[in-house]
Amino acid sequence: MVSRKEIEHVAKLMRIEIDDPTIYEGVDKMIGYFDILDSAGVESEEISAREIELSNLREDKHIPFGEKLIEKLNHYKGTYVRAPKMV
Repeated sequence: MVSRKEIEHVAKLMRIEIDDPTIYEGVDKMIGYFDILDSAGVESEEISAREIELSNLREDKHIPFGEKLIEKLNHYKGTYVRAPKMV
């Protein structure tokens, strides 16, 4: 599997601090699930997709908006928009 040192290296590259030791167990479980998916053998499965001719698609039309859209936002204050606090 993946060593603890490799997980710490990837976390450092992603600028993620790992304080909880149970994270290492979770990563091992995730990689185990990926191994199961890799061994599922779906290479022979055929993917069905519906093809649509370009002529059957709708034509894009630009409809200008007469007012300033930013002023229509609920949390607009002066020169910025107030957003929820990110944790």
